[in-house]
Amino acid sequence: MRVLSGMRPTGKLHLGHYFGVIKNWVRLQEEHETLYMIADWHALTTGYKKVDEIPQNVEEMLIDWLTLGIDPKKSVIFQQSKIKEHAELFLIFSMITPKSWLEWNPTYKDTKYNLLKIADLSLMFKGGIRDNLKTFIAKLPYKIEDFESLEEMLLDNVSDALIQALFEGYLDKEMLKELNVSKRDFYDTDTYGFLGYPVLQAVDILIYKAQAVPVGEDQLPHIELAREIARRFNNLYGETFPEPQAMLTETPRLPGTDGRKMSKSYNNAIYFADTKEELQRKVMGFFTDPQKLRKGDPGRPELCPVFFYHKIFTTWEKVEEIEEDCKRGKLGCVDCKREMLKNLELFLEPLREKRQEYAKDRALLRDIIKEGSEKAKSIASKTMEEVREKIRVG
Repeated sequence: MRVLSGMRPTGKLHLGHYFGVIKNWVRLQEEHETLYMIADWHALTTGYKKVDEIPQNVEEMLIDWLTLGIDPKKSVIFQQSKIKEHAELFLIFSMITPKSWLEWNPTYKDTKYNLLKIADLSLMFKGGIRDNLKTFIAKLPYKIEDFESLEEMLLDNVSDALIQALFEGYLDKEMLKELNVSKRDFYDTDTYGFLGYPVLQAVDILIYKAQAVPVGEDQLPHIELAREIARRFNNLYGETFPEPQAMLTETPRLPGTDGRKMSKSYNNAIYFADTKEELQRKVMGFFTDPQKLRKGDPGRPELCPVFFYHKIFTTWEKVEEIEEDCKRGKLGCVDCKREMLKNLELFLEPLREKRQEYAKDRALLRDIIKEGSEKAKSIASKTMEEVREKIRVG
């Protein structure tokens, strides 16, 4: 079975990337035909003002992929922008994809509002107008076929209109100051590329006629959109693309040093490129149970991010001992962190050394990308020959 997946090059990878994605990729390459894409065109979706960072980020991410076990002898590793056929098929798909399919994609607005940190504002607007909207709908002189769906659609539209009104200056300007987001920030994400990036994702999958895509639940709408686009193209021009299946994977959310989800944007990540000294500083500064202030206080290991790491990197016998000693107040947080640091370092040290070796050989990195991209291009070119013949253009 042909499996495809990819990542936007945002720089060095952290532990969350490995346990959430890469570990599964390594397993899949042993069982299937796998293609792994460095999605540098997707990096432009929100980072089109920071293009100077992209080439370095591509290399750093590739170094981490190789370090963590993605094998160019087992998988096709390629760079999206090296395959110009992606852009051609993106143009064609954009001609046949209804705009409503993109606007209804639940991750579009969620991503945009979270990026601008205005998701809570949208929820507040919806909560404030819901009751009045129910009354308004009830008084409409029309038969309502689906009250709940109509209500949700109007809530979305009115909330969006209020947010736009805020950025246009029609609402309280002090609220905009408190959000610390400008009108420019709002419209900088209001681009065709941002709205249409799921179409490019569909291209990434369908141009290789991939049969499966490993995703978490939050990405299911994107796979369904790819299936819809495949069906629409096939209905219009004849059977061409298989409908890809979502290969659901569990993606455990590894906590960062502050207890939140590990993320570069939160500045709470542990990177594979971290030195031993950087790792020690981060681990010893880890957030722990706020109710455990001193060694004798009973702890709640189930709420402590450090204990989460013990469950991954410490032997089960030792984990049980740590859990019991923490609950009884016998184990202090400093000693608990030191034990976790020791076990985490055992995992990271050989990877750190391996990473340093790959980082020295830039010629090897270029060769891997060149060879993988040539393999990917040969597949994409055949697909595009078929597509051009079907649409009678090109």
